[in-house]
Amino acid sequence: MAGADTKIVGPAVEVERGAPVEQGATRYAWYVLSILFLVYVLNFVDRQIISILAEDIKRDLGLKDQDLGFLYGTAFGVFYSLFGIPLGRLADNWHRVRLMTIGLSLWSVMTALSGFSRTGGHLAAARIGVGIGEATASPSAYSIISDYFPKRLRATALSIYSAGLYVGGGCSLFIGGLIVQGWNKAYPGGGPLGLVGWQAAFMAVGVPGLLLAVWIATLKEPIRGLVEGLPEPDKHPAPFRAFGAELVTIVPPLTLIGAAMGGARALGYNLLALAVVAAAVTGLIEAGEPWPQWVAIGIGVYAVFSWASALKRRDPPTFALIVGTPAFLCTVVAYGLNAFLSYAASFWAAPYALRELGVTPSSAGFMIGSLGATAGFLGLTIGGVVSDRLRRGNPAGRLCVVIFGAIVPVPFLVLAFTASAPTAFYTGIFLAQLTASCALGAAAATTQDMVLPRMRGTATATFFIGTTLIGLALGPYMAGRVSTLTGSLSIGMLSLLVVTPITLACAVAAYRLAPRAEATREMRARAAGEGQPPPASPPPLRRHPNRPVRSCRRRSRRWSTCSTSKVVSRSLRGCGTARGSSAMRHPNLPSAAVARCRRIRWPSSTRC
Repeated sequence: MAGADTKIVGPAVEVERGAPVEQGATRYAWYVLSILFLVYVLNFVDRQIISILAEDIKRDLGLKDQDLGFLYGTAFGVFYSLFGIPLGRLADNWHRVRLMTIGLSLWSVMTALSGFSRTGGHLAAARIGVGIGEATASPSAYSIISDYFPKRLRATALSIYSAGLYVGGGCSLFIGGLIVQGWNKAYPGGGPLGLVGWQAAFMAVGVPGLLLAVWIATLKEPIRGLVEGLPEPDKHPAPFRAFGAELVTIVPPLTLIGAAMGGARALGYNLLALAVVAAAVTGLIEAGEPWPQWVAIGIGVYAVFSWASALKRRDPPTFALIVGTPAFLCTVVAYGLNAFLSYAASFWAAPYALRELGVTPSSAGFMIGSLGATAGFLGLTIGGVVSDRLRRGNPAGRLCVVIFGAIVPVPFLVLAFTASAPTAFYTGIFLAQLTASCALGAAAATTQDMVLPRMRGTATATFFIGTTLIGLALGPYMAGRVSTLTGSLSIGMLSLLVVTPITLACAVAAYRLAPRAEATREMRARAAGEGQPPPASPPPLRRHPNRPVRSCRRRSRRWSTCSTSKVVSRSLRGCGTARGSSAMRHPNLPSAAVARCRRIRWPSSTRC
């Protein structure tokens, strides 16, 4: 029981008043971390399982390879990236445990409903729901973990949580392969409710998420910042209003509302961008391209433009250091094209093994899943350590690892997707994933170096929006599209290597531009308005020096505020002085700023 000289810092943590906050983590904190790790594992199981089920889905729903690429990448990735920013804002302002519970329930239901799909459209709608639901996970989890663990343990805790990515990705292929193979063997003509193997697999991994959501709901919401000894912040008065304000900046067609709030010019530019994107999408469809893919990509491109325009209006310094910095954009594009190959390889590896090498689903799931999980973990860890060491002697040292990740995986991808034997295929796919994954940490850290600390959340969102739309939404689809046109999955995957020179060019450009971008970030931020006080409210009004207060009291007085200089002049009727004269002008108003002011009504109780 806490005494009079103690205070509660978090669940089961007590410290004396005035004493520094305890630097260890409680048992309850580790308990919370273990549950969040399971959530992230399930996150990637539900996201990746479609890879091992792709061949059965293609056969039963009459789809093509390009449709499979759309279902895995575009349908999920576009909406995952667009909803990530507003849901991250909601996690900052609302109850994070409740948000994660709702999100986990949503994506679990949508995964289970995928098992009832009878058409590609039904499955696409379910995948969109999975993407929106999963967008709640990491913003909430990162924030919760940061409020349960002190700084010295925070990196360890976040690393343990992030390891769920590799565990989940590997487990999804193994579990999916076992279920689809076992179900089809037990029920060759369809089992209960007429479900076939791939449908049963979706339901088998979706339903446990609902049970985990109930478990998540029992967690205690930590007090924000208290583990660091910071005072508890006030609760946001309108978290869902802030969520809506963020939503209208990035989710079409709400973006038109957000643009209209910025004025007629902002709305005009937004409509022009919409017209350009619509024309480009229409042209691609007229040329024979599948409309679902390019409509989704068009939505993503238009949404990013709307969000960037809103960022420029709301926060010019952040816009200048992110969108207005060529080094930042080159880094995003370089890693986005790296992800373009990586996402395609991770999705099409299982179909290639089943289709071209004749291995069983359970065997392919186990080998590809375990090798992929190991390669991703080792590559990310080694790449992070090496890039940090290179950074010590060279401001652009981390980008050497990005350049490495752009070149070295190429021969291993060629080996894997031209292999005629499982051993060669597994060797190639392991080495390709090992060398490609090392670039993630280096690229992400480079973007963080180019912005001010307060901008890091926005920089992270921009980085993942770019890499998701370029990598996840385009890579798997383009490989599938070429495979559909040529009839060869091998050609479909190898055709993606044409982006390697672009990847290398962007990485080299970032290497050359990054040192100056980092060295001048404070100067460029100040030039864009960083550190300047916000527009001041009207200065306190003073009694006219030559007139008694009584003679100036009126029920209705008109005050003018200049729309450009944000200063206040006053014009009074009945005070005996001509409006605009120097005697009646507000003492703080420059004489040159009297003109071009619009009138507004101030409270009637104001004195002149």
